[in-house]
Amino acid sequence: MTAVGIDGIEMRTGKLRLDLPETFAPAQGDDPGKYTKGLGLTASSFPDIYEDIVTMGANAAHELMERKGLEPEDIGRIDVATESAFDNSKPVSTYIAGCLEQVYDGDFHHANKGERKFACISGTQSLDDAYNWIRAGRNRGRAALVIATDTALYARDDPGEATQGAGAVALLVDEDPDVVELSTEQGYGSADETDFLKPQQQFPSVDGKRSVQVYLARMREAIEDFESVAGTVHPDDYVMFPFHTPFPGMVRKAAALGFRHTSRDTEIEEELAGEIGRQPRREAFDSDEAFREAAGEYTDKLTDTDIYREWYAETVDPTLTVSREVGNWYTGSVHVARLSGLKAAYDQGADLTGEKLLVGSYGSGAQAEIHAETVKSGWDAEIEALDVDAQLEARYELTFDEYEDVHDVHNHDEDAGASEVDQFTSPDSEFVFDGWGRMGERKYTYVE
Repeated sequence: MTAVGIDGIEMRTGKLRLDLPETFAPAQGDDPGKYTKGLGLTASSFPDIYEDIVTMGANAAHELMERKGLEPEDIGRIDVATESAFDNSKPVSTYIAGCLEQVYDGDFHHANKGERKFACISGTQSLDDAYNWIRAGRNRGRAALVIATDTALYARDDPGEATQGAGAVALLVDEDPDVVELSTEQGYGSADETDFLKPQQQFPSVDGKRSVQVYLARMREAIEDFESVAGTVHPDDYVMFPFHTPFPGMVRKAAALGFRHTSRDTEIEEELAGEIGRQPRREAFDSDEAFREAAGEYTDKLTDTDIYREWYAETVDPTLTVSREVGNWYTGSVHVARLSGLKAAYDQGADLTGEKLLVGSYGSGAQAEIHAETVKSGWDAEIEALDVDAQLEARYELTFDEYEDVHDVHNHDEDAGASEVDQFTSPDSEFVFDGWGRMGERKYTYVE
């Protein structure tokens, strides 16, 4: 069976940077450690006044197509995943295709286009759609573009404000992929939840404590479901564990529960038994509440062991490096984690070919998905071609007053428009927002 997976990756960060401990924390009257230690974040990325989900997605897709030597006729579908869409009918994929047609001789008139919505997990769902389309033999030899693009803004003074971010990840999905091959097995955990939602509003309504609980519960269900079809998961089976990363502090919780689950009834549990005891089993307790309390106490002890800390440092922490600097990208979050982990491995000179990743995606509302990926021989050349560090270093450093201005520009309910705020950076060989059309549509142009 021909391998299908991710053949190329590109990312585009918003061009503005807000330093959380040095700029945001003092303005909020907060201890900087609340962000760096608690949330695990150093900075957030924001879009300049001429950037939005279309420009970031189109610029990432354009760079990816150029690097892979592709023309529009090579692309059979364009799927955009976002929870920042500005139109309830016309999909963002049509805007992005229109942008790309400005710089190519051909067009995407025969490419299927769509827009996926299920909070942050829709990026992975779009990846699944592209995989299934190729597996079904409906691609006619063509590849798919999957673009996860979001501006993850919160209302001012909302508890989630520090986790904001903006950027896009473009994935090329094809046969015989250069980066990773996707597994046929998947595991799901899904339930009707109201942990995070946007009922006809730009900024989310969030139950923060509930959201963490739902995230962990759905991830637990997903790993159990994955094991039912793929077999028991052992912590040493995978070289890396990219998780959905709303903020790194959330991943610390998910990783601890995942390690506890996958080390149960293994030599790892036996080795740790003399140090912290064996894991609690539900049948030993009279109530779910008593069991959860005991399991929580065990998990706290587990995360203090050398075995766990070494595993986390090798398999999870490298996936968080980029996220610490850019914040939450919603649908792109888990794909940033994958990219970050692969980049860390490349920077260290590691050979990951043939190794496996276990990817944990999540979307509020709520659903988690677990699937495996096998790293292919072209992964290092693809990572080498990226300019992640250059993008991060080139961002304009915002003052707090400038942050307030740019937040207002991107706030649909504010009167402040782009014409009232000077742009902070200069466009260079990229797509930019160029005003409004006769029917209220957003217009875009390519700036040389």
